[in-house]
Amino acid sequence: MKQSDPNNILRLLPIAVGGLAGTLLLINRLLTVSLTDSQARSDALGIIEGAILLLVGVLWQQIQPRSPEMVNLIGESGFELDSELPDNVKTELAWASHILLNNTVTRSLVVYYDGKTLLRRGVLGENKTVAPGAILERVLQNQKPVYLVNLNLYPGKVEFDYLPENTQGVICQPIGDKGALILGANAPRSYTKQDENWIAGIGDKLGASLANG
Repeated sequence: MKQSDPNNILRLLPIAVGGLAGTLLLINRLLTVSLTDSQARSDALGIIEGAILLLVGVLWQQIQPRSPEMVNLIGESGFELDSELPDNVKTELAWASHILLNNTVTRSLVVYYDGKTLLRRGVLGENKTVAPGAILERVLQNQKPVYLVNLNLYPGKVEFDYLPENTQGVICQPIGDKGALILGANAPRSYTKQDENWIAGIGDKLGASLANG
């Protein structure tokens, strides 16, 4: 279910006020039997003000950025962690996933490392294991993150079957030289540059923990 834009009413307000003012002026002119020069000047000013409000409203609709439309991701919420991991690594993964799910737009999170799916948390996708596709393979080879701002626009979205099917945005963040942190968001274009920097820092920390674990 998509959420409505909270700023939409503000953007429509000048159009509504301008339209109302123009309607009232027209009614007043129709009901006025004898029009004086001062009334004519007032009506002219009123028409100009109403037109300006309408123009401002139209410009706001085109210029002001709209909030990304959020959806409810399809799937059940869960927390799956590889039972064979050392306790310190389990704690590290649990902490990192909790932080990301509660402080960013991330709603689904997967940790893939050394050919294994170590963690799935948040809204879970149908596939329980990660089979790296072209996008994830590029991240693993180049050791550079990839941010797919609107997953629906990428034909390669099919490789992310381990995320909810209606995931809107994805970040693939390298973890050391053997894995990646895959984050799924419920709205397109929703991660900020600050979020990306923070995710990169957490990825580096997880990489060090997994390498030493």
